[in-house]
Amino acid sequence: MYRKQMIGVIGDSSIDNDQERKIAYEVGYLIAKNNFVLVCGGRAGVMEEACRGALDAGGLTVAILPSSTKEEANPYCNIVIPTGLGWTRNSLVALSSDILICIGGKSGTLSEIAFGWMYNKPIIAFSKESGINGWSAKVAGKKIDDRRNDSIYSVKTAEEAINIAKKFINQKTI
Repeated sequence: MYRKQMIGVIGDSSIDNDQERKIAYEVGYLIAKNNFVLVCGGRAGVMEEACRGALDAGGLTVAILPSSTKEEANPYCNIVIPTGLGWTRNSLVALSSDILICIGGKSGTLSEIAFGWMYNKPIIAFSKESGINGWSAKVAGKKIDDRRNDSIYSVKTAEEAINIAKKFINQKTI
């Protein structure tokens, strides 16, 4: 049986940084070009830019929404799953993803990082050197706690993030 690998993209629901917008789009584009499925919270900001990039590359996007209505999803979401769970849906984004890529982010993103860590998902975060701030820059290269031996992978470019994701997929360590 063949199952497509699903890469979660987590980050800010609003973007005021052109570099963050560019990176989110590139990450989504490369996810699709490498035949992965993009999973996200389905709203605006990083999620919307990543979905737009994935669709431009002919990919598939899945939105796991906090609300109970599909209308909240950004226009680049192919599959929309309204949960009615509010922020609790962040655990579903992390759990359904094989790998998480973090771009910026505020407290909602931080909860997705924590869930990903607890679910033992590889986490890739854009560092401050990438021009991205927020939680990705704060956790890049760090351990959340001692429950795992690895650290959150620190990256500067979309290509670097996807190369790390492909390494995990090729090693079947997810």
